[in-house]
Amino acid sequence: MLSRLDLFIDRMVSQRACLDFAIAHTAAMEGPVFELGLGNGRTYHHMRHYVERRDIYVFERAVASHPDSTPPEDRVILGDVRQTLPASLERFGPTASLVHADLGGHNREKNDVFARFVSPLIEPLLAPGGLMVSSDRMYFENLSEMSLPAGAVEGRCFIYRQGGALG
Repeated sequence: MLSRLDLFIDRMVSQRACLDFAIAHTAAMEGPVFELGLGNGRTYHHMRHYVERRDIYVFERAVASHPDSTPPEDRVILGDVRQTLPASLERFGPTASLVHADLGGHNREKNDVFARFVSPLIEPLLAPGGLMVSSDRMYFENLSEMSLPAGAVEGRCFIYRQGGALG
């Protein structure tokens, strides 16, 4: 059995490997990037350094991130994702090149219930060829789960693609 520290390290290493993969594989796309859940802002900060030419919008209930990892106000969509994701579909349409979600807490059962609820709200936001990276298994009708890149640990991160498998 792995320690909580081991599990955390696996999650962080996997998250970085999957985000780097997704950023590289969507680099030629023009649609916005969505970060669902800001938290301390580590993944937003990482994406801000590596995503080029695309706006990164952050969905969060209340911003409480590190000052170096706080997005500009005009790129923050405040509120509960159950309301802000459907409203964003009206605003953006199916244009997101990349969506990253780290919305879960420490209770796997609650995370799974939430993933089942939020998956159909995320799916229509992705552009054809767009990627979704999640710390939890998601439940999509039309997105294909992809193999993880080198360095990622099975079950610690997931990648989905709009429009079928890549490579």
